[in-house]
Amino acid sequence: MSQKFIINGGRPIEGAIKVKGAKNAALKVFPLALMTSEPIGISNMPEIEDCYRAEEMLVALGHEVSRSGKGVVEISYKSRTCVNLPPGLVNKFRASIMFVGPLLATCGEVCFPHPGGCVIGAGTRPIDMFLDGFVKMGAKVEVLENSYRLSAKKLKGATIFFPKITVTGTESLMTTACLAEGITILKNCAMEPEIPALAEFLNTMGAKIAGAGTPVIKIEGVKKLRGGNYMLIPDRIETGTFAILAAVANSGEVLIENCNPGHLEALWALFDKIGVNYKLGQNSVKISPTKKILPSNIVTHEYPGFATDLQSPYTVLMTQAHGLSLIHETIHDRRLLFTDMLTQMGANIIMADPHRVVVSGPSKLYARKLISPDLRAGIALVIAALIAEGSTEIDNIYQIERGYEDLVERLTGLGADIKKV
Repeated sequence: MSQKFIINGGRPIEGAIKVKGAKNAALKVFPLALMTSEPIGISNMPEIEDCYRAEEMLVALGHEVSRSGKGVVEISYKSRTCVNLPPGLVNKFRASIMFVGPLLATCGEVCFPHPGGCVIGAGTRPIDMFLDGFVKMGAKVEVLENSYRLSAKKLKGATIFFPKITVTGTESLMTTACLAEGITILKNCAMEPEIPALAEFLNTMGAKIAGAGTPVIKIEGVKKLRGGNYMLIPDRIETGTFAILAAVANSGEVLIENCNPGHLEALWALFDKIGVNYKLGQNSVKISPTKKILPSNIVTHEYPGFATDLQSPYTVLMTQAHGLSLIHETIHDRRLLFTDMLTQMGANIIMADPHRVVVSGPSKLYARKLISPDLRAGIALVIAALIAEGSTEIDNIYQIERGYEDLVERLTGLGADIKKV
């Protein structure tokens, strides 16, 4: 039997909620253990399914992963057992692609199937930019029936231009280039806060990276890397999601703690426009009720623009705004398909084309039986259920728990009536 959430909507949402460490930063640290024989310690680690899969991947590759407390992980080198990434794990999370470069750099060979994870990745999130980058660094790529085989005697520095901005591609090639011979220059790089955070940690391990967080990153290859301790930055997507949840519920004051408001300037600019009452602290955000939410169009964009990962929750917020808003999703092809479920709940949403929907509000939402299609749409359905009339059932919650730790416990702390069965 699969697990599901049962949510009784309409309860006031108020109180304090703490943000966990960034999922998208955590997943990029595990593969670094393949590049050093010294231990790596990680703190502020979110206890989520994707991180458990990354731990399992390291264990399968011959490493030891131990815990000395909640959110504290130590990884140590035991033995290098294989260069084949286990298909069962690769299929479960897309960030498994991050293990490819480090294995190629240290073993000279790696075999893996096409990485999986979200439904939105089904055939629409290709890995050609990763493969092209590895080829430029001297790797040979063989495309087999169900997998890829990469080999390289020695990786060499190269100048690589990304035809399209890619966060994981930037992180993967930046990491791999640390052990390549000579200088690598990456151009048209992603600028998400997780990238300079990763570069700073790699530099403490002995890497020589300059320019992370800008469109051009320069990496000077080194012979070896040390171990080190990495304190994960707060999850900006979780921060934004909780801020939008508080605005949707609009029923009491919500204090979001342990966050970095500086990572979400696009969201605060939008809140100014639509009338959400918020106050930023140094590492907190307070959302207070407001009389009226105004509509506003959005176009998702790479950082520092409006994050695609916040588009689904924002679409729910627009069902409560007074007027029409156009949501334009430019990053992922299938991210708007979930709006069909909001329509079933009573939202007034018209799909203009696969990339754009028009939301007309405010609409009263009603409970339904739903299935979470992916991580971010899943949390948007949870938000919708919290304000809907009646008892909503959300199935396939593995997809939601891939990215949000202790969701039931934390939302219950805000007054939500949510159970996992």
